[in-house]
Amino acid sequence: MKQYYIVDQSLLPEMFGKVIAARQLLEEGKAANISEAVKAVGISRGSYYKYKDMVYSTDDSSWNRKAVISLMLNDRPGVLSQLLQEVAASGASILTINQNIPIHQMASVVISLDLTHITITLDELLADFKQVEGASQVRLVSIE
Repeated sequence: MKQYYIVDQSLLPEMFGKVIAARQLLEEGKAANISEAVKAVGISRGSYYKYKDMVYSTDDSSWNRKAVISLMLNDRPGVLSQLLQEVAASGASILTINQNIPIHQMASVVISLDLTHITITLDELLADFKQVEGASQVRLVSIE
C-alpha cells in the first residue's frame, strides 16, 4: 500500500520541483519532448524518469480528492434535493449518486464527490448532511 505525505517544498530537494516543472512544460506543449523539457529546467533525463511518477504538485490536475459518502434518506420529496444543495454550497462536485429503492420508507444512497474545489472541511460537509431533515446514518466510506 502506497502512503503519501504533503510536505512544504522547502524540505525537499530542488530537483523534485524541477521534475514537476518539466512535466508541466510537456503537458502544456511548451516543450516538444522530454529532452527539451529537462534541459529547460536544468535536470538530467535520468532524474526526470526516476521521479516523474513519484512527485506531484497539490494543484496538479492529476491530483484529485474524492470521497464516497453513504447515508439513509426518508422517502419523501425534497430530501435528496436538500443534500444536493449542501454539496453545491460547499463547492464540491458530484461524481455519482446511487439510490436504492425505498424499503420501509427509507432509501440507501451513496454519493461520490470531487473535493478539489471544496470550500469547507469534509467534516463540516458531513455535519451539514446530518442536519438535513430526513437524512440519517451519514457515513464517510472512503476518501482519496
